[in-house]
Amino acid sequence: MTTQTIKVGICGLGTVGQGVIALLSEGGDVLSNRVGGTIELVHVATRTPKPEVDTLGARDSRDVFDVARDPDVDVLIELIGGTTVAKDLVVEALNHGKHVVTANKALLADHGEELFALAESKGVALRFEAAVAGGIPVIEAVKTSLAGNHVSSVAGIINGTGNFILTEMAAKGREFSDVLAEAQALGYAEADPTFDVDGTDAAQKLVLLSSLAFGARIDANAPFKQGVDSVAPADIGYARELGYRIKHLGIAKRENDALQLRVHPTLIPEAKAIAQVDGVLNAVMINASGVGELLLVGPGAGSRPTASAVMADVVSVARSIASGEQPSIHSMGVGFSAMSQLTIADINEVSSAWYLRLDAEDKPGVMASLTQCLSQHGIGIESLIQKPESAALAKVPVILMTDEAPTRAIEQAIADIEALPSVGGPVTCLRVENF
Repeated sequence: MTTQTIKVGICGLGTVGQGVIALLSEGGDVLSNRVGGTIELVHVATRTPKPEVDTLGARDSRDVFDVARDPDVDVLIELIGGTTVAKDLVVEALNHGKHVVTANKALLADHGEELFALAESKGVALRFEAAVAGGIPVIEAVKTSLAGNHVSSVAGIINGTGNFILTEMAAKGREFSDVLAEAQALGYAEADPTFDVDGTDAAQKLVLLSSLAFGARIDANAPFKQGVDSVAPADIGYARELGYRIKHLGIAKRENDALQLRVHPTLIPEAKAIAQVDGVLNAVMINASGVGELLLVGPGAGSRPTASAVMADVVSVARSIASGEQPSIHSMGVGFSAMSQLTIADINEVSSAWYLRLDAEDKPGVMASLTQCLSQHGIGIESLIQKPESAALAKVPVILMTDEAPTRAIEQAIADIEALPSVGGPVTCLRVENF
């Protein structure tokens, strides 16, 4: 009995591309049995020659568009990154009737609507398991395994750099800048770490994940962002005193026909499993009508974990081809035209409980003034820590945990607090989620 050969081309031979080749090489009969056919690497393209990489006898090109136009290639794997050449490459491949697998979350966050619609119109698959949470199979879980559920919320640690930084700060009391430098030295953060630090990377992933979970078209700029650099070691220590851990989360929550989309440092009760996910690990917590709360944890980046996610998509497409079926062209689990347009909640109206840290004079009447600033905006205090007076300090730290209040109200209350003569400097403000 002859088996069908599914021919693959790879564009980009960085760490992930090399990881994909390694998994293809190691797959052997097990991979063939799972596919019901043979996956063959026939063409690779990279801007600069990499003779040290064994490309399994595949043709080698300097121009990635050679792969998109190669009539022998059934599935193109896009691993070059960026949103310019990568977009043109994916468009070219789809127009040539090729299935595409990508790990490029920025590309899909910015141009997903156009690319998903084009893939459907050409009758080919565009898959992106590796674009969110690295080796965690969260895309397929939401698209297929939870297809019978109504998802109410998704919350995740979806940037490993931010999680590494907060973990080190919590474990060793280190400053943000010190840990960031180490993350760069270890390769966890880019030379320009802006997108990791300011929440852009997590926001791009949140757009893809929430589009899938809620069947909605979401603009890449929709999420509110607050960076991990807004957390000080003192905040981590005080949060622990109160029974919380601080994690940098992407949160998508549907309430009253509007979708909250936000990325920010978040206090989470220590008892929650997601609060214990440390280091460079990622975690995605999904609340859905059938399963209730589901937590997926695993490596969020790296050569082999990301390559594993890429190969999951390649095998899925190859399995359909080998069985004589058409791979699903519904990248988001439903036809692109069936996706809804949800209202994005105004962040000023989104309510949370709040953690506030400030320095204030330790004298009668100060606590009453703080309480009044909050109460006149309808905000109650849930708990309070006032550190003992120190002769070395003109003002002492005061930590407040509030009841739920809209963003607009807490910002107005903070402006009033900062105007008090007894308060020195800005107020640190972080959201609290009890899930």
